[in-house]
Amino acid sequence: MLLNKRLLILILSAFLVSGASIFDLNNSPSQHQLQAYANVVKDTYESKLFSLSPYKQGHFGLRMYRQTQDEKYHTTILVDLANVTDRLNQIAAEVTTPKTIRQHSLARLNEYKKGKDERSQRRYAATKNNPDYFYMGLDLLRYLARLQEYGVTHKSDQKLRKVLRSYDFESVLTDKTMITAWAAQLANQAYWLRQIGEQDLVSEFVDAFQRTYPDSEDYRLSKQQFGNKLYGMTHIILADSGYYQRPVNEKDHQWIYDYFRRNIDDIIKHTKEDIVAEVGISFLLAGLHDDPVVKKARAAIARAVDKKHGMIPSVSGDFDFAYGEHRNVLAIMLLDWRAPYIGPNVSSDPKLFKQLPYGVRPAA
Repeated sequence: MLLNKRLLILILSAFLVSGASIFDLNNSPSQHQLQAYANVVKDTYESKLFSLSPYKQGHFGLRMYRQTQDEKYHTTILVDLANVTDRLNQIAAEVTTPKTIRQHSLARLNEYKKGKDERSQRRYAATKNNPDYFYMGLDLLRYLARLQEYGVTHKSDQKLRKVLRSYDFESVLTDKTMITAWAAQLANQAYWLRQIGEQDLVSEFVDAFQRTYPDSEDYRLSKQQFGNKLYGMTHIILADSGYYQRPVNEKDHQWIYDYFRRNIDDIIKHTKEDIVAEVGISFLLAGLHDDPVVKKARAAIARAVDKKHGMIPSVSGDFDFAYGEHRNVLAIMLLDWRAPYIGPNVSSDPKLFKQLPYGVRPAA
């Protein structure tokens, strides 16, 4: 007699945890097998989810809610909203003058000055003469965009938007040095500016990105720069989806999908699991579930799951729980993909946002 789906998943999960090898990951795993791997990783992170920082709780919980609409993630979403609101409350009260903005930004810049790796050195070099980027792009814009997604407005929204408008985002988003240092972040920011109704610089950014990273020059890229290019490309698609809220149209990003198809084997061989998972998810967002890229990405991610620890380690073999949250939530989504979901926000989930933290109100 055939086993029902739930029982099969439980049996597969038990095999995975025990370290047993039940299939050859060089072949395409079945959906039941992929879901078993996803469940193992999900169980690992949900068992200690509230040991993570508020930011990482929100990162995990928001993505899982947009995939499942499961009420068990409500607390993490409220933690995220409270955290973002608190940050903006502090910024609005203490960090809105050129002097305080510069002090805030220099403190962030100095973190990268200490780094010896290529990414840190590039980020320091790109922003040392424009440190306000840390405040404007990585903090203020990001927080305003998150509140907009939740359907709420900060009490100092107009004041904060005035500060935001004082910054030359177009120059930053089209600067080659900045793109080689912050490709994914700039992609996010281009779409966030459009999302909150400030500026539409998406086309300008994409054009600058393509000039910075022509495909014919790939052979010149270091491993770090190859990864930065790929992160920029995946984040164009992820940001266009509102981060897993809406499907995307393949034709709108044909150059990216064509590139991923041509290079998927090198992507799997030479980059981190985070990137491999994002590439696969980019295809799922376009409804391309049966594309060979998705099948290869899923097989690679399933193969990377460590059965003993129930998670994917870093490229150096580290099993740090907090540091690994990003790659592991992406792995869950890739292996057990659901449909995009718009929300949560005050319209789609009014009961969740019945009580709002001090500093925000429902958007008009």
